[in-house]
Order: sequence, then structure tokens, then C-alpha cells
Amino acid sequence: MRLPGGFLASSVRAGVRKDRPDLALLLAEKGANAAAVFTKNRFQAAPVVLARNGLRKSGGRVRAVVVNSGCANAATGSAGLSAARRVRNRAAELVGCPPEEVFAASTGVIGVVLPDAKIRAALPGALHRASKSGLAAASRAILTTDVGPKVAEASFRVGGRTGRIVGIAKGAGMIHPNMATMLAFVMTDAAATPAFLRRALRDSVDASFNAISVDGDASTNDSLLLLANGAAGNAAVRPGSRDAARFAAVLADALGELARLCVLDGEGASRCVEVVVRGAASDEDARRMARAIGNSTLCKCAFAGGDPNWGRFVCAAGAAGPPLDPDRVDVVVDGVVVARRGRPIPAALPRAARRMARREFRIVLDLHLGRGAGRMLASDLTVEYVHFNAAYTT
Repeated sequence: MRLPGGFLASSVRAGVRKDRPDLALLLAEKGANAAAVFTKNRFQAAPVVLARNGLRKSGGRVRAVVVNSGCANAATGSAGLSAARRVRNRAAELVGCPPEEVFAASTGVIGVVLPDAKIRAALPGALHRASKSGLAAASRAILTTDVGPKVAEASFRVGGRTGRIVGIAKGAGMIHPNMATMLAFVMTDAAATPAFLRRALRDSVDASFNAISVDGDASTNDSLLLLANGAAGNAAVRPGSRDAARFAAVLADALGELARLCVLDGEGASRCVEVVVRGAASDEDARRMARAIGNSTLCKCAFAGGDPNWGRFVCAAGAAGPPLDPDRVDVVVDGVVVARRGRPIPAALPRAARRMARREFRIVLDLHLGRGAGRMLASDLTVEYVHFNAAYTT
């Protein structure tokens, strides 16, 4: 897969991890307007603090992105912040831009200071290798416990020109809304103002990375960066413009695909389940219920076993807080109605169980109270997940 015009990428082995590339570099040759969202965990990693402040100081401009795997550089105090700053400064020196235009991100084990000397020594090689065909290598270098890379792309018309959008992501464990635990970097050659990018990114994240769950834990390092360099030659997309809705729709699709790939690649996961709640009193009520079902340990166990135990689904929805009437709720498992008006349909359960044996399926709760709707993507919870995380650092 090729990068949008004006972007380069590469990866190298810095030695943070054993026997694999662990450092990715993304370059906007002439700089790019940028917007980002970060973890809402109050225990934020050093690169998150540095990147957030850098975007503020640069006015939303980014020239280079440096990403390492193998070390989160979180819970490392002033030593970790200094290490991240040294990496950022070295990258800025090599690229020839102000330090605040370098966006640094890290992923890996918490509580270990970033071995920045290794990364600084590897940066010249990464810069030398940067090319238009380097996306695949960069997408692999940012992975930790992921089985494989996560990439999404799309083409679209904007301002009479053809634009492209390409995104890469990592995320397999500690996946939970606000934000779901991951790193993601999305690049487009369309021109767009920072104000528009911020608005479009915020809306797209709510429907994608803030609507997925693997294990209910939100990380210290979540970062999602959107870059628009204008190489397509269109007039800058602005809020309310004719191109704004088109661009926002393409961005939402790209982020939605990356989020789906994160759930499919959840640690030990065997299934990706779309949970839909409709007929709620409001959209927010529906989202809260869908999230409760997707995050429920019991529901995740039912997903893993392919068990159409609809009682667990309505139980989780009822515990979420918003109003529902138990005598109105319908439950549908991948097109099979297993409960109507709060009463079971026993004959439907074998067919529903066969549907739940698939890699991906959908569960719908219709509350029949209003027009509110919400959606969540969730993985199941398997024995493999427990085994993996029981010995994560040992």
C-alpha cells in the first residue's frame, strides 16, 4: 500500500525489542496540519505529555512522527520526560524542523524509562530509509502484542481533486473507550485547516475508537494523530464547507476499519461482536447500554463460548442505568430473534448458537422506548487472554 503524496515512512531495529524492528518514522516532507486525541487516563506517559504540548506550541503543525515499541515510557517521572525530549530534539535536528513539530509516541511495558540513546542512534538510519513505499514496514514496527499490522486506506474527491487517506494502528490489549488503547496515525494529502481536522477527528473517534472494547482497561499511552499536508492541491477543507461532509465520512470509515481490526486482534480474542442498542430514550442512553454489554465479563464469556445467553445481555443493559421496560425488550442474535417483549423463544436458541460460532456477528437489543441508538464493537474473553496477561512481564 502506498502513502498519500508528500509522505514518507520507514522502520529500523533500534534494539528496544529483541530481534525485530521497533522504531517507525513518518515524515511529512513539507509539513502538515495536524489534530490529535489522547488517552483520558490521568496517568499519562511522557510522550503523551510532550506531544500534547508540542501541538499546542506549533499551532497544529507536524513534520515528523517517531514511534517506538517495546517501552511505553510511562510512570517514569522526569527521567522519562527527559528521555522523550532527547529523542524529539534529535529527530528535529536531523529533519531540520523545530522540536515541537516532532510528534513522539511510545508503546510497550509501563514503568521502564525509554532507552533513548538506542533510539537516537537509530534515527539517522530511519531517516535514510524513509520512502513512499515504507508504510508496510512502519505499520509492523509499532506493534507490541498484535498478531499483525492494521492498515486502512481510501480515495475520495475533494475540491475537484482526488485525495487519499491512509492510516496505521496498533492495539491488542488494554482496549477500552476514552480512548481505546492504541496508537494510530492517519495521513491524507488533502488540504484542511487545523480547526476542521480537530472537529472531524473528534466526531470520528466517538464512533470508532471510543466504541470498542477488549478488556476494559484504558492505557497510559493512547494517541491518535491525523495529518493533512495539502499535496492534493485542493482548497483547504473548512468547517461547514461543501467538502467537509465528504472528508468527514471518509475519515470515519478509515478510523472505523482500524478500530475493527484492533478488536479482531484483541489478545486471545476469537470473535468480534457488534453490539447495537436501539429504541432507547436517547442516543446517549443507547451508547451506555451497548458499552455495558460490550464491557461485561459475563457477556464476553458468552461471546467466547458461542452461547446465546440473552439474559446476560439484558442484565448488563439493565445495570447500565438508563431506563428500559423489561416487557418491551427484543433481543436478536445475528438476525435470529431469541427474545421478544422480554420473553424467551427457546426454539430459536440452537440457530442463534450457530450464528455465534462465526468470527464476527451482531447482537441487537430493541428497547421500544424511543429513537435513540448506540453501537459498540467488543471482543470475547478467552482462556488465552488470561494466560497471556498473567505473565506479561515475566
